[in-house]
This record gives sequence, C-alpha cells and structure tokens, in this order.
Amino acid sequence: MMDDDAVFKGLADASRRKLLDRLHRKNGQTLGELCDGLDMTRQAVAKHLAILKKANLVSWKRAGRERRHFITPVPINALAERWISKFEEPRPRALSKLKKNLKGKADE
Repeated sequence: MMDDDAVFKGLADASRRKLLDRLHRKNGQTLGELCDGLDMTRQAVAKHLAILKKANLVSWKRAGRERRHFITPVPINALAERWISKFEEPRPRALSKLKKNLKGKADE
C-alpha cells in the first residue's frame, strides 16, 4: 500500500523535485553526480534522497563502492490516477457533448 502522505511530502519540496527531475533526465546517478551544480551540501542532498526513498520515489543500488539512485515512477502514477484523472474525466465528456451540439447546429 502506498503512503500518500509520504509521497506528497516527497514532492512538496522544490529541491526534491529538482532531484527527481535530474534522475528523470539521467537515471542511475551517484550522490556526487546529483550534487554537481546544486547549491546544497552532500548531507542535504542525502537527506532529501532519504525522504524520497521513504516515499518510494527513489531507490538505490550498490555498484561496487558507489550507490546509484533511480527514480521510481509508480507512486507518482498512482497519485495521478487517484487524484488527477478523476478531475480529467468530465473534460472528454464535455468535449463530446460540445461536438454533438455543434454538429447538430451544422446539420440545421
């Protein structure tokens, strides 16, 4: 079972979203690679990654002495299905209804 609160907490911080964006562009980065170009200490990045891992938004795997970080899109997709898609559903119906109405007026 997904912990919605942990996922929302993980996504709530701009720095964590930036880390997720960086992993989305290039998955499997080390802590050092993720720190490059950021105005944060290694410890701050490591703390953010721990919060993302707790939310299951990031996983890591050891590769020799390095730890590679990987984005886990499943929780974000689950949130989209649960919270966003239900608000998107009326839109196609409204467009379909509009199309039928416009088509009916064109036939007159």
